[in-house]
Amino acid sequence: MAGSYTKKEFGVGTEEQTLLKDSNGTRIVPSKDCIKPSYNTFKVHIPTGTEPVRLSPGWEGTGRPDDELNFKGVTMDQADLELNPPRDRLNIVFCIMVLHGIGALMPWNMFITAKNYFVNYKLSMQYTGIETNYATNFLAYLGFAAQIPNLLFNWLNVFMQFGGNLTTRIVWGIFIQVLIFVCTVILAMTDSSGWPGAFFWITMVSVVILNTANGIYQNSVFGMVAKLPTKYTGAVVLGTNISGTFTALISVFAQYMAPNARTAAIYYFITALFILLACFDTYFALPINRFYRYRELLHQKGINKRQLENSARGKLDTPPYWKIFKQCFPQLFNTFFVFFVTLALFPSVQSDIQRSDPNFVVSEDYYSTVMCFLTFNITALIGSSIASLIHWPSKKYLMIPVVLRVLYIPLFLLCNYQPKGISRILPVYINNDWVYFVIAVTMGVTSGYFSSLSMMYCPRMVDSQYTATAGMFGAASLITGIFTGILFSMVMPSLVANVSFGLS
Repeated sequence: MAGSYTKKEFGVGTEEQTLLKDSNGTRIVPSKDCIKPSYNTFKVHIPTGTEPVRLSPGWEGTGRPDDELNFKGVTMDQADLELNPPRDRLNIVFCIMVLHGIGALMPWNMFITAKNYFVNYKLSMQYTGIETNYATNFLAYLGFAAQIPNLLFNWLNVFMQFGGNLTTRIVWGIFIQVLIFVCTVILAMTDSSGWPGAFFWITMVSVVILNTANGIYQNSVFGMVAKLPTKYTGAVVLGTNISGTFTALISVFAQYMAPNARTAAIYYFITALFILLACFDTYFALPINRFYRYRELLHQKGINKRQLENSARGKLDTPPYWKIFKQCFPQLFNTFFVFFVTLALFPSVQSDIQRSDPNFVVSEDYYSTVMCFLTFNITALIGSSIASLIHWPSKKYLMIPVVLRVLYIPLFLLCNYQPKGISRILPVYINNDWVYFVIAVTMGVTSGYFSSLSMMYCPRMVDSQYTATAGMFGAASLITGIFTGILFSMVMPSLVANVSFGLS
């Protein structure tokens, strides 16, 4: 709307609504050449006497609450945001959410990708001079140390909200992770050959603390992004898929550039520090962005409206957790089951699938790196990107393809899966590397695509004032799927060693 304001249009009448009164007698009324009144362009007239400021009854006719009609608690910035809704220019907020998605899974990806540093260097017999079982069971210990606190605090954070509001939880979550990575770098620089047992348990304790903070941070990020449009939840999931690819590439680059494993580990963990510091900085940059402030304003208005309604009814403003859980359950199950199937196969099963054709285009030395880590991370990234553009199937039918993904478990076991130290009884029925590659590609794409869809759908299953809680439920379901998938992956070697699936 466009218009201007002068003194002539309105006289003093009983139907006019007095909104505010300035001490200098400023009066704002629409000009006669203004066909449609506007409230974002004004000409101010200073009369000789002191008069109240008046607006047309048409403003009252918008059906807004009395407090809003009288500009109670409304700043000029908020009024400007509502009158001129901003867009996410250059997709800055979208990119920030992708960055936080990378940071959310950075600790887990960093430690599992650094397996060679821990197993073949710091805990190896060549470095310590003694034979220990620390290296043999390192990944098993690491999985429990990382995922149990992550799982526990993700769920507790939904109900208890450790550390106060979202800002406090996100800031402290990142800060603690930064401190732990600083300690990890110091340990990498320290000669621990004389105390491998102490090094192992210090590492495990640091992983517990790191993933406790990360569980709160990750859960809070999904709660924060649930206030934004659907595609921004997809941006966080996209970032989690980028995280694996980014970590693998940094690991390869650090090993290539560094003269030894110690220096490579220092470069590697310092990179994680820079990513987390970037997450820290960009979080504080969000309130500067007009688009983010506008979405926060809309979300807060919805909360305020519901609080007023609850106050009038004598109700407490406590989220109805059971109601939210029931409404979100289909998408919570989808999120859980996607990650359960994925983590049951990646990386434990997929990394132990051997090359069938000695003349295959990927050599034996790089087979696991290319066909497992790079293939999965890149295809999961592609799947998440597609989910930002296409939303199919709908919320109602998403569960069908998600459940069908369970077929990937027998498919991978029928490939040339050769777990170390296990005599395989189950025959290898898929001994073509290209067929296995196609199966791996589709598994990665569907993992990224369906996980993004379920996480985007989850906050839309509830009323707007409960979207943050729904987002945290979704994050907790994600971690639950990862944890149970890792546990189930330990059964896979026994399956191929003792079960033939009734095939001959």
